[in-house]
Amino acid sequence: MQKDILGKALLDYFHGNYTEDILTETNISEEDTLPLPYLFRCFEQMPFIEQKALELANGKVLDVGCGAGSHALCLQEKGLEVTAIDLSPGAIEVCMLRGVQKAKVADILEVSEKFDTVILLMNGTGIFQNLEKAPQYLKHLKTLLKPDGQILIDSSDLIYMFDVDDDGGVWVSTEREYYGELTFKMSYKDDVSEEFEWLYLDFKQLKQLSNQLGLKCELIAEGDHYDYLAKLSIK
Repeated sequence: MQKDILGKALLDYFHGNYTEDILTETNISEEDTLPLPYLFRCFEQMPFIEQKALELANGKVLDVGCGAGSHALCLQEKGLEVTAIDLSPGAIEVCMLRGVQKAKVADILEVSEKFDTVILLMNGTGIFQNLEKAPQYLKHLKTLLKPDGQILIDSSDLIYMFDVDDDGGVWVSTEREYYGELTFKMSYKDDVSEEFEWLYLDFKQLKQLSNQLGLKCELIAEGDHYDYLAKLSIK
């Protein structure tokens, strides 16, 4: 069973036992730090793309991969009905302790309720795992939408991490089929996670996959470093 490294770290921070951050490592990058205070940020501390998504959210909202519940809390303050889900039991415990009214441990593929808005932020395409599985997740997300519903999802184009030749070809130092398919590993204190797949999907790929499944895909905003926010809706 996968260790709940995220949940352990979030609980430590919430209860005032903050001594170190989560460390992450991928198959294409060296060890990096995920600061725990960042996961507890308020609206004013969030990147523009996240702020824009929260401003666009309306109606009954599903927050997928909610983490410490920062996005859910912002939406509750707007008076919206929010359901926050995460695979981490510790994260959900923190959400409830912070005041998220409806939070539960759940896999997105097991959710069947209908929503006006589904948000997937902090590289929302990551839960797709890889390019091959992306259509399965997008197809399921579509079934969660009310007739005029929307999916607000962000990601980044990792092309900047690779060498591009004069003809536009990409030299990718990875065994993966698509350059946005990463293998992640997390560690916190003495715990190290098993490796897990995490997908960064460029907008062109997201739009192509969405269109094939009868979803309209719009580019809503772009960040300073190849990141973007997209809105998906039923055609």
